This record gives sequence, structure tokens and C-alpha cells, in this order.
Amino acid sequence: VRVVHASSSSVYGDAESYPTSEEALPRPISPYGVTKLGAEHLAYAHARTGGLDAVALRYFTVYGPRQRPDMAFTRLLEAAAGGEPFPVFGDGSASRSFTYVADAVAATVAAMTRGAPGAVYNVGGGEEASLQRVLELVQELAGRAVPLERHGAAAGDVRRTSADVSRARAELGWEPQTLLAAGLAAQWRWVAARVAAR
Repeated sequence: VRVVHASSSSVYGDAESYPTSEEALPRPISPYGVTKLGAEHLAYAHARTGGLDAVALRYFTVYGPRQRPDMAFTRLLEAAAGGEPFPVFGDGSASRSFTYVADAVAATVAAMTRGAPGAVYNVGGGEEASLQRVLELVQELAGRAVPLERHGAAAGDVRRTSADVSRARAELGWEPQTLLAAGLAAQWRWVAARVAAR
């Protein structure tokens, strides 16, 4: 039985290079990243001792419709729809490889059928964007300013993530299809409909 398990770009911490490949030395700086790396090591140990066929996917900031209500994009879009102010940690220059949920699903299915046993693959969006750029896109979608609540940088947050997905492209035949503006627009429609129905 093939197991595809969800790891995270958080295993890289402040990565040694960008875009970051799977060969980069993992150095997580948050408890979350440590647990994800620990799960990768457990899968490897079970593969060696019990024959587990496992593939790990390191997802980079997945977003899209039906995202959990406590996640950043849902909270930001709800703030744009007239909700509570959105808390911004840091100066907005931190950047991420944002990955649309349909692209993450496609990578997961590809790993199930085409991934090499024991392999690790990055699953990241095709473009990197700063939080400031995300705020600008959301304000364009909403047609209004988003109420913000400014805070200092959060402990354990990395300044940047940028996914090198060349291994997934070569071995899984996968690459991201959804640009950030289109993915945010889809999530905005979902959030706006939910807020209107309340």
C-alpha cells in the first residue's frame, strides 16, 4: 500500500538557497516544522524496518476555497468582506510560494501513482509573492481597503519560501497551473458567498 504523507516547506526553516530544492538541509525553526520533519524520518524508519512504501510531499502554503477558517487567507478575505481587522505580522515584505488547492491535490494524486518509493517532493505554487502583494490583490478583488491590525514579526515565521519543483515536474509530470490572482479570486468568491449567507 502506497502512503503519501503531508509534510511542509516549514522543514526548511530559513532555507540555505532560493528557490529551495529537496536537497537543501532541513533546519526547521518552529515546532510545527520539527514535527513535519519528524514524520518524514518516521516514514523512512518504517520503510527500512517494515517495508512501508511512503512518499512525502512538502507543501508550500496551500490556499483556496473551503480553507479552514483560522488560516490566513480565509481570515484576510473575511476582513475584506467586512469582518474583523486582519492581523499583519511584520512589515509585509515576507514572501511565500503560495499553492492553490487544486494544484496540491493534483500533485498528491500524481505522487500516489508515479512517485518513487521513499522520495520527497516539493509542491509549490508557480510564483512567489510578498504579503504586501497579497494585500493589494485582495483589495482589488474586494474593491475596498482591508482593515489591518499591525504587529511585530511573529516568532518562528520564516522571511521567505520559494519552491523548486523541478523534481516533481520531472518525476511526477506535475507543475502548478493556477496563478495567485486567479486562485485568490476563486477563494474570494467562496468567502464572499459565505459572508453574505450569514
